[in-house]
Amino acid sequence: MYDLAIIGAGWAGLNAALTARELGLKTCLIEKAQLGGTCLNLGCIPTKTLIQSAKVFALSKKSAAFGVEIAGSKVDFNKVRERKDKLIQQLRSGLQSTLKGIDLISQEAEILSNKEIKTQDRVIETKSILIATGSRPAELGGFKFDSKKIISSDEILDLKEIPGSLLIIGGGVIGCEFATIFSAFGTQVTIAEKMPQLIPGEDREIAKKIENIFKKKGIKINTNTDASTLDLKNYDLTLVCVGRTVKTEGLGLEKSGIKTDRGKIVVDEYLRTNIENVYAAGDCTGKIMLAHFASYQGMLAAKNIASGGNPQKADSTAIPSCIFTDPEIASVGLKEDEAKNKSMDIKVSKFDFLGSGVARILEETDGFIKIISCQKSGEILGAAIIGPRATELIGILTLAVSNRLNLSNLRNTIFAHPTLSESIGEALK
Repeated sequence: MYDLAIIGAGWAGLNAALTARELGLKTCLIEKAQLGGTCLNLGCIPTKTLIQSAKVFALSKKSAAFGVEIAGSKVDFNKVRERKDKLIQQLRSGLQSTLKGIDLISQEAEILSNKEIKTQDRVIETKSILIATGSRPAELGGFKFDSKKIISSDEILDLKEIPGSLLIIGGGVIGCEFATIFSAFGTQVTIAEKMPQLIPGEDREIAKKIENIFKKKGIKINTNTDASTLDLKNYDLTLVCVGRTVKTEGLGLEKSGIKTDRGKIVVDEYLRTNIENVYAAGDCTGKIMLAHFASYQGMLAAKNIASGGNPQKADSTAIPSCIFTDPEIASVGLKEDEAKNKSMDIKVSKFDFLGSGVARILEETDGFIKIISCQKSGEILGAAIIGPRATELIGILTLAVSNRLNLSNLRNTIFAHPTLSESIGEALK
C-alpha cells in the first residue's frame, strides 16, 4: 500500500514525488513514456537548445560589429539536432538519479477507484492519487497533423533538414519561438494569427514591438487572419501551434467519477478533485500551462496530501511568463491594459534599453522595461519586459510582485553596474 501514487512524470509529477518523499510518504510514480514530460522531451529544453544555436548563428553574422571577422559561418543542422538530443538524454539521466526511494513504474495507468490504479501487470493500492498527465499539441479543424506537410510543435523537433519556407499557424508563445529559430536558420517564415496581435494576452505594446522586430528580420506577419484562407501549397511546411489540449484519455476518469470540464480535470483551490483523496496538478487541470507553475502545483498537492487536514491554497498571482524570442519577452502580474479596463489608478514606469550601457555592449538595444504600480500606495502590481535577458530579469520583478514590494523598495536597492538588472532601478527614477 502506497501513501501516494502519481500518474505522470512531467514537471508536476516529478516535483510532487520528490516533495512527497521528503515528507515521508511512500510514493510511486507511474509514467508510460519518458521521464520529464513535455518540458524536458518536447518543450522547454529542446526548443531553448535550438534557440541557443539560432542565437549563436545570428551573432556570428553580426560579429563584425564587435570587431571580429567570421567568414563562412553556416548551420550544420544534424549537429544542432545531435546537441539537442544529447542534452535531453543527459538531463533525463539526471532526473532518474534523483528518484531514489521512489518506485518508478513504466506502464500505462487506469484509475479504478480513489484507492486503486490498474497498470499492465497489477493493481496498485494507495491512500491518495495525484493525476499529472500533462498536455499535447491541439489540432485545428481543417489542418489535421499528417507528419509530412502539416506538423505539430512535437514533430518539428524531429526535422531532418531546415525548410526553405514555413507557415506557422498560431502567433502565440510557441509559434513566435519557432519563428525565431527558423528565421535565424534562413527559413522564410510566415505567421498567421487569428487575433489582432501576436502573443494574444501579452502586453499590447510589447506585442507590437516584437511584431515590428520580426518584420525587420524578414518574418511575414498576418494578424486578424483566418488560416483557412491561406494556400498551404505556397509553403514547404506548415506548423500548427494553436495551443495545447489536456491528456486524460484512458485514465478511466468517467468510470471513477472524477469531474472534468471539456476534458480538463476540475480541481478546487487546494488541487483536490471531487473525489476524496484524488488530486490533480499541471497541464491536465487546464489552468496556467507553464512548466514552473506545474512544478509549483505538484509540490503543493504533495504537501496538501501530507498535511493531515491543513491544506494550502494555490496562489497564481505572481507566475512569470517567459518567451524565448529574440529579443526575449517576460511578464508577471497585472498588465497595463488589464488595469485600465478595471479603471485602476496606476503608475507606469518605463526604461528603454537604448539607455543601457550593457545593452549597447551586447548590441541588443531593442526593447524596454515597463513596471505597473499602484498610484496611491506604490505597490508593484506587475511588469513586462522585452529585451536582452528579459527571462532572467523578470525574476527580480516576480519577487517584488509576490512580496507586495513598493517602488521605493526597488528604487532604494543598489544594483551592480554595469549590468542589465540596473535598468530596473533606472525605470523607477
